Amino acid sequence: MQKNLIATCLINFLIAALLGLFLRYAFIGNLEFNYQFLTHTHSHIAMLGWVYLMIFVFFVHYFTTKNKRFYIKLFWVTQIAVLGMLFSFPFQGYAAVSITFSTLHILCSYVFAFRLWRDLKAENMLVEKLIKWSLTFMVLSTIGIWCLGPAVGLMGKASAFYQIAIQFFLHFQFNGWFLFAVIAIFFYQLNIKPSKQTTLFLWLLIASTFCTLALPVQWFTPHWSLYYCNVLGCFFQLLTLVYFIKIIKSPFKIATTNQQKAVKRLYGFALSCFILKITLQCISIAPEFSQTLINHKNFIIGYIHLLMLGVISGFLFAFLIFSKTIKSSVYLNLGLSNFFIGFILTELLLTYQGGLFYFGKGLLPQYHLLLFVSSILLPLGIALILFTYSKQKQHV
Repeated sequence: MQKNLIATCLINFLIAALLGLFLRYAFIGNLEFNYQFLTHTHSHIAMLGWVYLMIFVFFVHYFTTKNKRFYIKLFWVTQIAVLGMLFSFPFQGYAAVSITFSTLHILCSYVFAFRLWRDLKAENMLVEKLIKWSLTFMVLSTIGIWCLGPAVGLMGKASAFYQIAIQFFLHFQFNGWFLFAVIAIFFYQLNIKPSKQTTLFLWLLIASTFCTLALPVQWFTPHWSLYYCNVLGCFFQLLTLVYFIKIIKSPFKIATTNQQKAVKRLYGFALSCFILKITLQCISIAPEFSQTLINHKNFIIGYIHLLMLGVISGFLFAFLIFSKTIKSSVYLNLGLSNFFIGFILTELLLTYQGGLFYFGKGLLPQYHLLLFVSSILLPLGIALILFTYSKQKQHV
């Protein structure tokens, strides 16, 4: 893996974290910016500049043997799209320039999916299927984006059509493209072979991904069938988790026996967040709790961060250190500790405040200040990890 590609992904992540920090500061200080525009910038850079491009680099490095120059050029064109969104969204939101760069990113993702599908050399049918499904979900998710224009023109931004289109995109990005991709890399690093258990695990994971789309859809178009579809999806999720633990239990011990503590901690962190994510999805089958989610944004933000920072980013950091792309050092351990602590503190604050709102207890004293101070640890941790990587004399 080329060092400048990894560094670019980490810089994008740092920028996204700093933007998130500015959003938290908006509640305690006076900053002259449009909050919604900056929110769009933060989410796009985190998803498309950090997670998307980091998975891009891992897939090309591990699973292709030719056309490396093409993929490197495609990486930089995609990064130009990310930079275009970074310098347009804060000033205009969804408008001509930002939409142009967003469209460029989508078109790059189509090219990436098509070429990788053709060049794919996984040498493991299980991993290959996971990669192909991740690419399928990536392309499928963009249907939601293409529907936004017609939704606004026909019914407006307040319509159920518009909201469902957004949820469709986010669901298949997070629970489809991102999640399937990190599981594919995880199974590759653990050298997990195909079996009856892995086949059942894969089909349960696919079925649960489609069925659990019913939860966000029912927020805007309530119907009894959507409720039962989500219940079925949660049941599949539980079975998926059972098979997942059985599949990785022995290979995980073997693969991490001689690994440094940072790798074990990161994998433990990511796996714990994955289990918590499935647990929370299963709790959503309670109708009262399901309605609580849409009424209290603290829970939604906390869940998105659990998935993005805990599960996805946790696995991506683990992959980087497991593969010795980033070497162990004092600064690395300090950076990871800051990231862990910042994540845990902000998640606890968001959840606790959501609970206070739910029970009608109002705002926690100094809540926004506490959330801002805790959030400082996230970009600080990422900066220390980036500093460690930039100082490496040799790149493995």
